[in-house]
Amino acid sequence: MTILTSVSTTATTSSTGVHYGSAFWEHLWRTAGIQYVVFFVITSVIYGYQPQVGASAGALDAFYNGDRTRILIAAFFSGLNLLNLMWFAAALRTTLAEVGQDGWGTAATAASAAFGAVSFLVIAISAGVAYSIAGSSNNTLTSGLNDFSWALVVLSSFPRAMLIMSGAFGLWRAGLISNGLFAAGVAAVVLGVLGGSTWLSGGLWAPDGVVSRFVMPILLLLWVLVVSRVLLTRSPATRAAW
Repeated sequence: MTILTSVSTTATTSSTGVHYGSAFWEHLWRTAGIQYVVFFVITSVIYGYQPQVGASAGALDAFYNGDRTRILIAAFFSGLNLLNLMWFAAALRTTLAEVGQDGWGTAATAASAAFGAVSFLVIAISAGVAYSIAGSSNNTLTSGLNDFSWALVVLSSFPRAMLIMSGAFGLWRAGLISNGLFAAGVAAVVLGVLGGSTWLSGGLWAPDGVVSRFVMPILLLLWVLVVSRVLLTRSPATRAAW
């Protein structure tokens, strides 16, 4: 009986290893970038249109109180989506390490951690305001936190640019992307850094303007899709690290 049980357990373990081995996990984490893009679009639709800097008390109340449930749901999925970003960066790092670009891989890890931390803080502020602060009738605090979250969005441009740069330079030096894609990556890095200067009082170059609200996020999403395609076209390496 013991022998039969041992044989059955060994067979089950072997079957599981075949279907869920390192190659399976390697491929799964390389799709994390695509998952990040999909979840980002979904959560953005759920979250809605955040009031601009210096918005009126009525606009703040309508958003944070009126859309309270939507904001909290978006906060949940946004938190989950940060995990996708971390796994995407991990997959990028391991790929760069395989081709001898460990330095750029380390830069990708550091940049994703910094960008994830700033993004987490933005999520926490919005969720906190919607959960209780907006309902306390403290319009000054609500307005201040809303403006602060926009300031964080602007400052997130720097780690975002570093994340793009690490992938663009690392993959190019490894010969995994063309000169054209590398040039596009450099342009994205320059635009990303310039996103950290969007401090005008109004218009396109304001913290809550079109550049910060739409252009910078779309830039990252497009880059993540491009890099994900590169990662998925490579054969998974055999390793026990996953």
